[in-house]
Amino acid sequence: MIDIKVLRENPELFRASQRARGEDAALVDAVLSADEARRSAINEFEQVRAEQNQLSKAVGGAKGDEKSALLEKAKSLAQAVKAADARRADLEESFLTKAKALSNLVSPDAPVGGEADFKVLEHHGKPRDFKVEGFEARDHVELGKILGAIDTDRGAKVSGARFYYLTGVGALLEFALVNYAITSALKNGFTPVIPPVLVKPEAMEGTGFLGQAAENVFHLEEDDFYLVGTSEVPLAAFHMNEILDGSKLPLRYAGYSSCFRREAGSYGKDTRGIIRVHQFDKVEMFSFCLSEDAEAEHQRLLQWEKDFLTAMEIPYRVIDVATGDLGSSAIRKFDCEAWIPTQDAYREVTSTSNCTEFQARRLNIRSKDEKGSKPVATLNGTLVAIPRMIVAILENHQNSDGSVRVPQSSLSDSPASIRLGYFSLPSSSSCRIHRNDHRAPPICLQPR
Repeated sequence: MIDIKVLRENPELFRASQRARGEDAALVDAVLSADEARRSAINEFEQVRAEQNQLSKAVGGAKGDEKSALLEKAKSLAQAVKAADARRADLEESFLTKAKALSNLVSPDAPVGGEADFKVLEHHGKPRDFKVEGFEARDHVELGKILGAIDTDRGAKVSGARFYYLTGVGALLEFALVNYAITSALKNGFTPVIPPVLVKPEAMEGTGFLGQAAENVFHLEEDDFYLVGTSEVPLAAFHMNEILDGSKLPLRYAGYSSCFRREAGSYGKDTRGIIRVHQFDKVEMFSFCLSEDAEAEHQRLLQWEKDFLTAMEIPYRVIDVATGDLGSSAIRKFDCEAWIPTQDAYREVTSTSNCTEFQARRLNIRSKDEKGSKPVATLNGTLVAIPRMIVAILENHQNSDGSVRVPQSSLSDSPASIRLGYFSLPSSSSCRIHRNDHRAPPICLQPR
């Protein structure tokens, strides 16, 4: 939620932000009007209650007819206080509803425009020229079948469109990627977390996912639970209604969870394969820090995402997402997009957002030090979204015979204390996932 004091002092700043997002600038004036009505009602309630308190003192010292008259007035005044309090509560609720609909202030550094108006900040790696290498690249669906790694047909049979199975080396590759992601996060000071994926409405609303993103949220109406589309939600709500020790910030968490998205509005998009699905696993970084440190923390999250993609030896670019494509909580967002050879395009595989104090105000999370207390800043960043990372690895590291070279860094470098044996693929100087046929076992990684 926005800082109402800042809104009162500079409403045009918020109007410009709303316009940059492609949202209704008139909402700013509606919030200001609701705020004025709310404050007027609070003042009225306090005045009537103060009069009631004075009358109560007078009743105590009165006698006879005077006391009877005062008691009668007290009854009338009690009804006035009750009515004023009800009006105050109604207007307070109306204000909160309108204020929560107002998106965070966009950063002045974010490019203005719609989805296509992003700014490319940097490129890393060079895409392979498969024609020069003498063969045509297969897409991840075909490779997944050859390797016995991905089964979309049975996923559709069991659950419908946009579902899939990871089998054999596909499942092992997920475990290896998660293992590497958690290991990387540990090195960078994150606490590993496996959070709940069913959350209460206040957690979902507090993170801003019941606004513009509500159409993509699965809701279990009978129990009033929401399935999270990202572990950002339970990680943000982890410290809901808490006061944090400012000297211990930043607090960094790396959450591993399944994620669920309805993919509303994506009809006809990415219907083939596992790029856009209803359920997937992800390792998400989340940080609580001081507001003055948020911009630097955002750059750190981006760097950790870049390090991960570099370790996967995948060509990628970094884009500065345009204002019209930001989530309501974010003031700025960077996407890392991996090169997908068979689409001849870069596709988002990770992103990181700076939400400043917006989510913390909604979730009532503050920090305290010798100067007092104030809302913290929250930031999130995807370290690895499993299906899209598997797509990028399979397509970028494929060989002409259908085998796939797996980057060494995704297999090793895990401390013995958390390495789970068969959950990690064997490490070697260079490994290949081989075809699932009579010449090799269904799950087989061998040195080149």
